[in-house]
Amino acid sequence: MEKVRVGIIGSAFSSNLHAEALAEVSEAVIVAACSPNRAHVEEFAQRWKIPATETDYRKLVRRNDVDAVVIGIPNDQHRPVVVAAAEAGKHVILEKPIAHTLEDADAIVKACQKHKVMLGYAETICFSPKYARAKKLVEEGAIGKLYMVKQGEKHSGPHSDWFYDVERSGGGALMDMGCHGIEWARWMYGKPRPRSVVAHCQRVLHTGRTRGEDNSVVILEFEGGGIAVIEDSWAKPGGMDDRIELYGTEGVVYCDLLRGSSMETYSAKGYGYAVEKAGETKGWTFTVFEETHIYGFPHEMRHFMRCILNHETPIETGDDGRATLEIIYAAYESAGTGRKVTWPYKPKKPGEVPVNGWLKA
Repeated sequence: MEKVRVGIIGSAFSSNLHAEALAEVSEAVIVAACSPNRAHVEEFAQRWKIPATETDYRKLVRRNDVDAVVIGIPNDQHRPVVVAAAEAGKHVILEKPIAHTLEDADAIVKACQKHKVMLGYAETICFSPKYARAKKLVEEGAIGKLYMVKQGEKHSGPHSDWFYDVERSGGGALMDMGCHGIEWARWMYGKPRPRSVVAHCQRVLHTGRTRGEDNSVVILEFEGGGIAVIEDSWAKPGGMDDRIELYGTEGVVYCDLLRGSSMETYSAKGYGYAVEKAGETKGWTFTVFEETHIYGFPHEMRHFMRCILNHETPIETGDDGRATLEIIYAAYESAGTGRKVTWPYKPKKPGEVPVNGWLKA
């Protein structure tokens, strides 16, 4: 196999990022795309010069010219699509979070293990060049022993309505974006087992639109003593904000994912696009460039393709996605009960959307 022949399942926001990223990956070629909306998938395929389209994911995963699928669809649809792909012998690259329930996550991991296909958990900030360099600084001993990390991702709200429906998404800002920070923190510390989690969730902006939280803070403690503070918000105007802080016994690192790779721009009348989630472009803005590269999408896809070609285990697997989701469940329980949750974690209702905690409020 000289190139991995890829089928993209989904044709909305994340799938456009995947297609743009894969265009930079010499180890891959996109051969087909799938979406239930015929007009939408054909427009998507034309934009990215994809030769074939399907409206049924079952047909796409059975295609002989597809080696792997990249899945960017709503959270509640992950399980049936991944299981069908695994049963068809296709490698899987799955957008975050791995699923919206632990039961679905377990079924996804089990199916890929049973059919011996790679399951790559698409956690971009573990591949972002800036954040990867920050991790290397830690590994080089630049700041001594790492004892606290912080990560925040904040904007004014998601791009599709299904995110606001907790029955489909599994939660609010914590489920949507906290999965980034939680897995990044695990990765920074070498993926240790959690010791405890304390979380606070609130609704401050989208009070009439969702039962989920639009602002959250999670404090996560790992075995070995390291802690992580994860802040996520759908209530911040002015476009995407994503940054990290690393604290060691001999130094500190502050890293802003977007601002150091953007152009300060002033426009009296506004213009087309500044950065993801920016509400308007009048006045001063930060105009981003090479956005998919900054986030780490091409690096992520190149890594997964090389793992498929070389039969290697990716650095972000289904097990990592499942571990992240477990922490999110525990965080919701903490937010709902007002108590610290410790490990080993035993969810009260492991097969259901976590409405027993914060989301029931």
